[in-house]
Amino acid sequence: MTVAELACGAEAPSILPVWQREILSTKHSPASITHPSPSYQPLLNSLDYESESDDVMLSTPLEEMVTDYFVFGPTEMKTLESHVRGHHLAHPATTFELLTAVMWRCRTIALGYKSGQPVRLMITMNARGRWNRHTLIPWGYYGNAHFSPIAELTVDELCRQPLVDTVELVRRTKLSVTKECMESMVETIASLRHRGLCADPARTYEVCDTKWIAAGNGLELGWAQFVGGGIPVVGDLTSKLGSDHMMCKNQDGEDATVVSMLLPRPAMERFRKELAVWLNRQHEKNLIIQSAL
Repeated sequence: MTVAELACGAEAPSILPVWQREILSTKHSPASITHPSPSYQPLLNSLDYESESDDVMLSTPLEEMVTDYFVFGPTEMKTLESHVRGHHLAHPATTFELLTAVMWRCRTIALGYKSGQPVRLMITMNARGRWNRHTLIPWGYYGNAHFSPIAELTVDELCRQPLVDTVELVRRTKLSVTKECMESMVETIASLRHRGLCADPARTYEVCDTKWIAAGNGLELGWAQFVGGGIPVVGDLTSKLGSDHMMCKNQDGEDATVVSMLLPRPAMERFRKELAVWLNRQHEKNLIIQSAL
């Protein structure tokens, strides 16, 4: 918001920056952490016992990978919802929960992991979100304020269970971030830095819902009409595992969600075919936005 205001000519931001790093900092020495957050235990297992060569995502050079952006409008979402309709859900599935469940499953199959291997879903959540009603993040706080609970299943469990069970797992993982869990996660991350562990965890799909960024709130970064925006590349400088949900318009001008995906080239072809099955399509050409970057 501050960047948008300055880009539009403001001399000072309407909300002044706040430091207050103690809000999310740990009070304990990293060396004293003996009980890491259960939500991060799969991450610790991966970093301790698995090598980069164990995961094609980590062993494939970036130049041999491709990026695609998959668009899900009302028609696509209605088709995906039909796969969980009639099953008992405590609450209706959100777009994020349903798309994450489907994409995780298709991605796992496309990457060809062995049936008994553990695969992980890491959901990066902004602590400024409405879900966080227990640890107040003040307006203007510009420090790092995200948490990433992790779910773990074997390939067999993920790919054989009904889709509705995976949707419920995504929801439970989101809801697992309590105040105590947040404090433990901070301690666990501090412990990881102390141990010098910073590699990507094997067979992990990291996903983040960024639709809230400039979505319908009039955020402007200049004087032109806002058309769209989001994450220009998949992952970041240190990771190839990231995938983002962003808001966009589809070719019919309807509100839609676009999901980024980075995969080795052969895996991307398999991913498209797997996703087309869920969408009851023989061809998925209209679903994909090719990156122009």
